[in-house]
Amino acid sequence: MPGEYVKAFNIRNKNDTADAQAIWRSVQQPGKAVAVKTEAQQAMLSLHRIRSQLMKFRLMQTNELHGLLAEYGEVMGKGYASLVRSVPDILSRLSERLPAVLINSLHEQLSEINRIDKRITDIEYKIRELSKDDPAVQAISEIPGVG
Repeated sequence: MPGEYVKAFNIRNKNDTADAQAIWRSVQQPGKAVAVKTEAQQAMLSLHRIRSQLMKFRLMQTNELHGLLAEYGEVMGKGYASLVRSVPDILSRLSERLPAVLINSLHEQLSEINRIDKRITDIEYKIRELSKDDPAVQAISEIPGVG
């Protein structure tokens, strides 16, 4: 039983007794069942969750690098692709006037972004490989505009 369905039945403060009563009330209601996932389905969901988290990390890192470079008057287009294209040239220009410790830190930041991107790419490959064996994914991918 998903927690969001149980929450509607908890009418008092949150404690173990109230939670147990809410769970008991919620399972008495028809039509709120959740299918049990296989280990393969759980593995696929785990890969998607890890990928989603890595994408958030990459966004945080790119925003930070954008902000740091903007403090020194270097502005570039939005997005990851723009950052990857323009940062090496920007860093070589900035290395003439900024301390080496800062330039090294910015290079490390860019390396971290590239490392995260590589992990995202690896997970996407694993997801594609697992999807090849799943008949449900194959059926969905045949729908125009979805797959």
